[in-house]
Amino acid sequence: MKVTAHVMATLLACVAGSGISTAAELIILPSQGNAPGVAELAAGFARASGHKVTIVNEAGAALEQRLANGPADLIMGGPEAIEGLTKKGRVIAGSGTPYMLAGLGVSVRAGAPKPDIATVEAYTRTLLAAKSIGYSSGCSGQHVADGIAQLGLTEKLKPKVTVTTGGKGPVTLYLARGDFELGIQQVNIMVGAPGTDFVGPVPAGIDKPCPNSVAIATVSKEPDAARAMIRFMTSPAAAPLLRKANEIPARS
Repeated sequence: MKVTAHVMATLLACVAGSGISTAAELIILPSQGNAPGVAELAAGFARASGHKVTIVNEAGAALEQRLANGPADLIMGGPEAIEGLTKKGRVIAGSGTPYMLAGLGVSVRAGAPKPDIATVEAYTRTLLAAKSIGYSSGCSGQHVADGIAQLGLTEKLKPKVTVTTGGKGPVTLYLARGDFELGIQQVNIMVGAPGTDFVGPVPAGIDKPCPNSVAIATVSKEPDAARAMIRFMTSPAAAPLLRKANEIPARS
C-alpha cells in the first residue's frame, strides 16, 4: 500500500504528540463489521510510525478472556458494544471514539443476474421479486429490517426472510452456498466476498449506515501508542484508507 506524504505527516504528528520514543507492539481486536478497514488502517499506521500492529480476530469466551487478561490494546465495535465494555471495565472510560460508518449493500450468488436496485422503487420491486432474502441479526440486519418496514413490506417479505445468527459468518457465506437468493449486509463486508457478486449499495433514503467506534482496552500495556493510532484513525489522512475498504469516515 502506498503511503502519501500527507498520510506520513499525519502519522508522524500523531506519534510525536503521544510522547512515544520507542516502537510499540499493538494488538487490535476488530469485530466482523469493521475488519476490512482495520486492516488498511493498521498497515498504514505500522508502515509510517514504526509500530508493530497485529490484528487478532476473537469472539465469545476467547474475546472475554483476552479483554480480561490481555494482551490487547484496541478494540473495535458498535457504540453500544463499546459502552457495554466500558461499564464492565474492559475499556478505558472516555476512550471510545467513533471513526467510521458502514453503509448497506446487496449481493447475489456468483453468476446470478444482478437485479436493479438503483432507486427506492427499483429496490422495492427487487425485494418483492426475490424468492428468498437473507440479512444478519446485528446492526446491519436491524437497519435492513428498518428499511423494509419503512417500505411497508415487513409482513409481505416475512415468509421469505432468513436472519443469520450465532456469529457463524457473514451473510455472504450463507449466500455463496445458496441458502437464499439475495443477501443484504454492510458494503465493506460484501464487496469481493468469495462465491458472490456485489450488486450495489442500498438506495439513499433506505440505507442507514452502521456506526463503528474504537476504544483502548483496560489491559493495554501501550496506551500512548493506542491513543496515537486513534488520532490517526480519526484524522483526514485516514479517510482514503477507509474509503478503499468501502467504509465512510466518521469525520468528513
